[in-house]
Amino acid sequence: MAYNQGSIGQTVLGVDKVSKVYTMGEVKVEALRHVSADFYEGELVVLLGTSGSGKSTLLNIIGGLDVPSEGRLYFRGKEMTAANEDDLTAYRRESIGFVFQFYNLISSLTALENVQLVTEISPEPMAAEEALKLVSLADRMNHFPSQLSGGEQQRVAIARAVAKRPELLLCDEPTGALDYKTGKLVLDVIRKVNEELGTTTLVITHNVSIAAMADRVIHMRSGEITEIERNERKLSPSELSW
Repeated sequence: MAYNQGSIGQTVLGVDKVSKVYTMGEVKVEALRHVSADFYEGELVVLLGTSGSGKSTLLNIIGGLDVPSEGRLYFRGKEMTAANEDDLTAYRRESIGFVFQFYNLISSLTALENVQLVTEISPEPMAAEEALKLVSLADRMNHFPSQLSGGEQQRVAIARAVAKRPELLLCDEPTGALDYKTGKLVLDVIRKVNEELGTTTLVITHNVSIAAMADRVIHMRSGEITEIERNERKLSPSELSW
């Protein structure tokens, strides 16, 4: 089936002419070159590009994990590139949910306890049990990571990210370490979070097929945005193939 696309909401985040240069000895590497884009409430965006295209660098800057060499980042109209460290910490803690390729779960804690780590420091979190139910893991919440499959561990990571009720969910190659079938299940969880919670969601991937589930696709190459396209028909993850 194709999911209906809502109308574009208010701008949540704006990237304005952002560049990032890394200096390694006498060598300078331009990871981003004057990148500009806006992201809107409730949309699902895929950042698509090969390794070295700059998509992870852009995601890290959006998430407050890195700072641009030039340009500005705006969140809800506030310039985050001018924010002090306390404001950036609050931004990462309260407004951003991160999902990485590798799950970063604490092996000595159960699924429930891994999610509770976030709910204990968030101002208005959902219950950890509710977050795990959202990702269809209500019956696995007392299991340790070693007792869970890769797909289940990634779903715990998603539950942990969304339990704080972030305004932005940033997913860095969330299916990169998973097989085809499990990857599609994880994508469906991301789709569910985006639609049911209305969380603005950014997914970075090198997998062209995944782009079909997005509202918009941002193509990147050599640190630049080469094209932004809107899908007229969004596919459900079950319809994807690669």
